[in-house]
Amino acid sequence: MDTLTVAAASGMRSRMESLDLLANNIANASTSGFKSDGEFHALYTSADAGPDAPELPVIEKRWTDFSQGTLTATGSPLDVAISGSGFFVARSPGGLLYTRNGSFRLSTGGLLQTQEGYPVLGSDGKPIQLDPGQTIEIGGDGAIHQGGAEVARLAVMECPDLDALSKRGSTYYSLDPKGLPARPASSAGIHQGALENANEQPAQAAVRLVSVLRQFEMLQRAMSLGSSMNKQAIEEVAKV
Repeated sequence: MDTLTVAAASGMRSRMESLDLLANNIANASTSGFKSDGEFHALYTSADAGPDAPELPVIEKRWTDFSQGTLTATGSPLDVAISGSGFFVARSPGGLLYTRNGSFRLSTGGLLQTQEGYPVLGSDGKPIQLDPGQTIEIGGDGAIHQGGAEVARLAVMECPDLDALSKRGSTYYSLDPKGLPARPASSAGIHQGALENANEQPAQAAVRLVSVLRQFEMLQRAMSLGSSMNKQAIEEVAKV
């Protein structure tokens, strides 16, 4: 296969990965606590391909933008948002998960849960148990009061090494045990009756989506050109 076709095919593959990533960002633009993804591009050359091998465009690594999203008031006492660094902690069947999505609910037994049914953990590492029949008040420090007494405190943890976080679904993250351990967030503010919006800007994502599509079309034309040149070369050789 000629150099032009190989390079164009590699470029098309990386653009397809970019399109999938952008489409996921746009699809989650209205998901509370969602953090958008980006990618690092690089040029790859096989060590076994020889000195004249082409440099192929590839996506070297994906990354997540953990910047703060805007907060929107909802008025629901079980909606909680974080300003600053930090994550809520939930316990799933597969282990601890970290999230910025504070859209919580109460089970019939009064257990504070995520919308997926995962128990939300308190600062003591235990699931938070509340009385469904009493008013729930959550302070700026995460303390939960019912009947005038503090009954629990939300665990809000920060991860010193954000690269150690891996996405699990749209708004959950698991922490690599080989990375630095999570620790209580030092600069997080808790806001009851509010949710953090996704930090994805749909207009910017749409503009980039169009740009990547155009790049894909140009690479597709380059592949067609390479195929035509190869066909012409074969026909010329056959005439000799």
